[in-house]
Amino acid sequence: MTMQIERLLAIMAQLRDPEHGCPWDRAQSWSTIVPHTLEEAHELADAVAEGDPQRIRDELGDVLFQVVFQARIAEEGGHFRFEDVAAAISDKLERRHPHVFGNETIVDQAALRQAWERHKASERAAAGSGAGALDGIARTLPALARSEKLGKRAARVGFDWPDLAGVLAKVREEIAELESAAQANDPAHLREELGDLLFSLAQVARRLDLDAEDALRAANAKFERRFRHVEAALQARGLQPSDVGLGELEALWAAAKKALG
Repeated sequence: MTMQIERLLAIMAQLRDPEHGCPWDRAQSWSTIVPHTLEEAHELADAVAEGDPQRIRDELGDVLFQVVFQARIAEEGGHFRFEDVAAAISDKLERRHPHVFGNETIVDQAALRQAWERHKASERAAAGSGAGALDGIARTLPALARSEKLGKRAARVGFDWPDLAGVLAKVREEIAELESAAQANDPAHLREELGDLLFSLAQVARRLDLDAEDALRAANAKFERRFRHVEAALQARGLQPSDVGLGELEALWAAAKKALG
């Protein structure tokens, strides 16, 4: 394994070689590589959702290459090396798992989560951050995931609804405000109210201990399956969805729901 890591690092160094490297790879920076890193992470998630071990292996390699690429750029700038990245995460994992690598005892999952959050808060404080409850939440997270994290952090200091009913009431309130904004036909207000509704729905997911991103991803997949079923039914008749009326599309949609669940 060490040999293959060394091989990968050597390949990366050659790609970035000023004289004999790849022009595209040489031109990249931390910021230009980030979109590719995010794309590779999403492709890995897609491979996991498919449950294809070979594709998961390949996508993990692509993600690893992104780490190696960013570390190589850092090394060239005299900041840190790949070895420092590996050492930093190893140190962090040992520090955050004293029940595994130390003498701390954890009795259940709830206590484990509390201990994990305590260690993270201690690290933020030691780094000079974390003075505010919302500090340290990455701004580049998917919006629904970030909404959940913001709500979770606020809840830790007591800023939360007392129960699920309170969150659902907030959702209904936001729907009413969105409807009002739609009647006024004010784009800026509509955008604001839609955002408020989505934020509230993310808090519903949080209170139910669900992942909003995962739930929406599943809903997207379900819609795609059903719509493709509708398309296939129409294509068997030599038609496209645009060739029939809404009433027939709704009937085909109902049939797709019955057939696919």
